[in-house]
Amino acid sequence: MSIRLEKPWQALERLDDLPGHLGVFQLGNADGEVQFIGYAGGRSQYGLRSAIPDAVANVATATSYRLEITAAYLTRYQELLMVHQADHGRLPSANDPVDNLGRLSPA
Repeated sequence: MSIRLEKPWQALERLDDLPGHLGVFQLGNADGEVQFIGYAGGRSQYGLRSAIPDAVANVATATSYRLEITAAYLTRYQELLMVHQADHGRLPSANDPVDNLGRLSPA
């Protein structure tokens, strides 16, 4: 299993198909670049079904999403942020800075 989220991008028109599970997600632009990394945790009212549309409303450049269902959403969220930072030298453009984010050196 790759540490990167490599699932295929889904069009935003498919938001009605979202599951009500806990997990992580990425929002991408038309070029397939990650614009935002987020998660649906225990405080998300309807899990990914509500967290992704809420995030899309705040990321004007989002045209697609991909997700991963996981109960370890917080660890996986931080992992995805660290991988993005290692690959690009920064967090995605729509993510706020995260205090005490570790470092990861993916191969």
